[in-house]
Amino acid sequence: MISTLEKEITFRFLKARKKDGFLNVISIFSFIGISLGVAVLIIVMSVMNGFRTELINKIVGFNSHVTVKSYEDKGIDQSKLNNKDLKLISENIIFSNSGEAIIFKNNTSKGIVLRGYEDEDFSKLEIIKNNEFKGKRLKLSKNYISIGNELSFALDLKIGDKITLMSPSGVETIIGSMPKQKTFIITSIFNSGLADFDNNIALINIETLDEFFGYETKDRNLEIYLKNPNNIESQKHLVQKIFDKEFVYSWADMNSSLFSALKVERNVMFIILSLIIIVAAFNIISGLTILVKNKTRDIAILKSIGVLNKSIVKIFFLIGLIIGTSATIFGILLGVTFSVYIENFRQFLSSTFNISLFPEEIYFLSKMPSEINPTSILLISVCSILITIIVSIFPAFKAAKLDPIQALKYE
Repeated sequence: MISTLEKEITFRFLKARKKDGFLNVISIFSFIGISLGVAVLIIVMSVMNGFRTELINKIVGFNSHVTVKSYEDKGIDQSKLNNKDLKLISENIIFSNSGEAIIFKNNTSKGIVLRGYEDEDFSKLEIIKNNEFKGKRLKLSKNYISIGNELSFALDLKIGDKITLMSPSGVETIIGSMPKQKTFIITSIFNSGLADFDNNIALINIETLDEFFGYETKDRNLEIYLKNPNNIESQKHLVQKIFDKEFVYSWADMNSSLFSALKVERNVMFIILSLIIIVAAFNIISGLTILVKNKTRDIAILKSIGVLNKSIVKIFFLIGLIIGTSATIFGILLGVTFSVYIENFRQFLSSTFNISLFPEEIYFLSKMPSEINPTSILLISVCSILITIIVSIFPAFKAAKLDPIQALKYE
């Protein structure tokens, strides 16, 4: 417990006096340093959380949450589609297939991945539902194709244009095997928000795809779209139990290296930026040490009238703790405010200094993402206050060890 006397002395020592000018400067710098460290950590963590969430949403919005691929020649057992557990967790279940082809237009060629869907399944895709989709939303008939906006820019294509695709599977002729070629009409242009997808993937009718690549119906994959795609691991295991003889993988498996890199980068940034708080906290040691030096006479008087050593420790420990805690709280307010209005700050700086911050053509996001995570803020706050507690211990015990006789000898 902290007594009333200890509280009064603590707040008296915290009050600024003219002769303590240098001490006040150190205290101010300690306060500012810890506040900025906490604020920067919150801002960086919020931006990285936001970027990760946006990336997940775009990847999940374009790809199936769980894909089932058959190992056997007979294909996927469709009777398992009526499984109660599968119906409980899934929102849509559709069949698809894919293959690589070469696109020709205006003496330009490019390798792309073709995905095939049924007409009624095509309308269920998330990229068809967003506002960036252009063209006939529900139409993916036999000789029609839907391409990404990046591919349309690269090859100068628009809705209604005709393009030629070449398949690696050959057709036997009198002069030997010739690759299949087929002409498609562009019926729509989609925008997933990720350039890699929009530039390298096109969608066609699944029956046309099977014919084009020489596939059979049993070669098709099963795409499962979940009601809750974030809780992916447990639901993937459930799907694996249902389709125990098939190969099951999720969107997280397909992008594991990317998200592992993001996680490592996030942890490294947390460690590096925590050093700002540590450096600022060491100013508290300097400030308290100087305070102990300046208050030598006061400490000696307090001891001579019977104030215990543990009370002296509490007083100086509280001073460091109050500086660190108040700086942490101010840093939280600053960091949260900046995180909430970070897009406004970006637009203001861009327009004021005529510079491009977070350019869309590089990051493929229209605005700077930010997602405030209460758990991250709590972790940052605890670390900041814990560092403050640790650095306040040494000066507090040094003050308690002061000999009152030696301190008052020349007074």
